[in-house]
Amino acid sequence: MNTEQVRHVDDAITSRHSVRAFLDTPVDVQTIKDILAVSSRAPSGTNTQPWKVYVVTGQKRAEMIDRVCAAQIELHQKPELADQYKETFAYYPETWISPFIDRRRENGWGLYGLLNIQKGEKEKMAAQQLRNFQLFDAPVALYFTVNKAMGIGSKMDISMMIQNVMVAAKARGLDTCPQAAWNHFHPIVLDVLNAPNDEELVCAVALGYADPDHIVNTFITPRLPVEDFTVFMD
Repeated sequence: MNTEQVRHVDDAITSRHSVRAFLDTPVDVQTIKDILAVSSRAPSGTNTQPWKVYVVTGQKRAEMIDRVCAAQIELHQKPELADQYKETFAYYPETWISPFIDRRRENGWGLYGLLNIQKGEKEKMAAQQLRNFQLFDAPVALYFTVNKAMGIGSKMDISMMIQNVMVAAKARGLDTCPQAAWNHFHPIVLDVLNAPNDEELVCAVALGYADPDHIVNTFITPRLPVEDFTVFMD
């Protein structure tokens, strides 16, 4: 691989970030197919290729948004309904510890600060949270599932495939936002998708063209230097 190829790959990786405001510009179906084809080269244990992807646009997208947003609004009004909307696997820990909770708080307040949402403004926070389930206006939603019979390693496999999707999309001028928030509403999502009972929702990804004029898309999260998370042994 020559220097220019390295630069192109590195640029696609480092320029990717979670976009939270999209244009309504349609995405060509063949482009989506190309992204998924190259992304399927992700590794998987003994080549099981456990991923399944639902590409949702148009009326089906509108149905998904309407149903899940209605559930989210009801949940906000009646927090006691939370037990009805539990994810099938824990994405976050039950008890947070440093430094992870510190980074999480920095991320949350950095985003809210940019959007002029102050601490205690619960209605503004709820409105921003609802934007997740409006796909931040992205015209395409990708829902990734695995068969329930598969182990946790398959979630690692599909995670690598999802990363490929986001990088391949960026290389083609598209942007993405991975969203685990949808997992709470997996019964609704899987029903709208008409997915079989043996499938489990792992993640959703909003796909489209970023709105270059929206301030939210200037929010870029920091990364630690290599020396902070790496142990070199010789």
